[in-house]
Amino acid sequence: MKKVYLDNASTTAMRPEVIQEMTKVMVEDYGNPSSTHSFGRNGKTILELSRKSIAKHLNCTAQEIIFTSGGTEADNWILRSAVEDLKIERIITSKIEHHAVLHTVWVLKEEFNIQVDYVNVNSDGSLDLTHLSNLLSEEKKTLVSLMHVNNETGAILDLDRVSLICKQYNALFHSDTVQSVGKTEIDLQKTPVDFILASAHKFHGPKGVGFAFVRKNSGLQPLLFGGEQEKGLRAGTEAVHQIAGMAKALSVSYEKLDQERAYILDLKNYLIEQLEIHFPDFRINGKKDDFYNIINIILPFSSDKTSMLLFSLDMKGIAVSRGSACQSGSIKPSHVLNEMLSETDLKLPNLRISFSHYNTKEDIDWLIESLKTV
Repeated sequence: MKKVYLDNASTTAMRPEVIQEMTKVMVEDYGNPSSTHSFGRNGKTILELSRKSIAKHLNCTAQEIIFTSGGTEADNWILRSAVEDLKIERIITSKIEHHAVLHTVWVLKEEFNIQVDYVNVNSDGSLDLTHLSNLLSEEKKTLVSLMHVNNETGAILDLDRVSLICKQYNALFHSDTVQSVGKTEIDLQKTPVDFILASAHKFHGPKGVGFAFVRKNSGLQPLLFGGEQEKGLRAGTEAVHQIAGMAKALSVSYEKLDQERAYILDLKNYLIEQLEIHFPDFRINGKKDDFYNIINIILPFSSDKTSMLLFSLDMKGIAVSRGSACQSGSIKPSHVLNEMLSETDLKLPNLRISFSHYNTKEDIDWLIESLKTV
């Protein structure tokens, strides 16, 4: 049976170069990077070269990169420490954030009785930045937490503009950049965001490893306690092979960014063309020119097709989703689409289709043919 993977916003296949790099480190450089003997020093060298490589691609200092187990840990750490240690009194976020942010904010509100405000969401999935400015006009020690690229619709936040708005009102700015790091340029000297983060498995690296960018002198304190790894900010022996794989994945992604972005955008446009031909009443949840590797659509099928749509496509070897993989077991409608769509539209079949450079137009043809049978 033909297999078609169109769920790259959930996770990506590892590049062969990454697997090769990780295998080499696991075989040859298995020393604990905190050990002082030669085995440990070799591991430490790989660790720090990886840190410098990541920092170079984001135009920040190596000291500002802290390795984590992924985006969820980084979101939890930054938000919690901002409240506990930086004495943040209010968090401004949106109701279309990833649950790693939303659920953490809910818990912090209960624990610390902080104020939480939500930026209005427009019908196309973008955020109302005028409303953000109005919220910030209230004088309180504030952290703004808004994601760069929405993981369900691909809606893009103007990082530069929001960074400047936050600076104008002396607010800290944290952005979940899990869907954008490795897929678009981010210049941390040009964009004065205070905290961003990444998960390696979103840009063809290994699962279970990521990093946080924490602008120097931020004052964040550790979430995990133990050893003095990661400048005392993240205890625990670093997974050198995973970190080396992440650094390799990020390097290759940025080396091939222009070429792969153009290729993927062409695939997305081809899908839209085919949908217009075969399902002319389909609609895009969001904007056609949202992030280049994600599209979220409503199909002109009856609502009774909704529950079986993903199963039907899976039976034909096609992997897509209705939203975040982190809530794939839920029968509730997507919390993101809930902010954008009417109750009637929420009941209709919707799909999130997300591409990588490993996809082809033949994959899209098979998706269209399979949708016809539904």
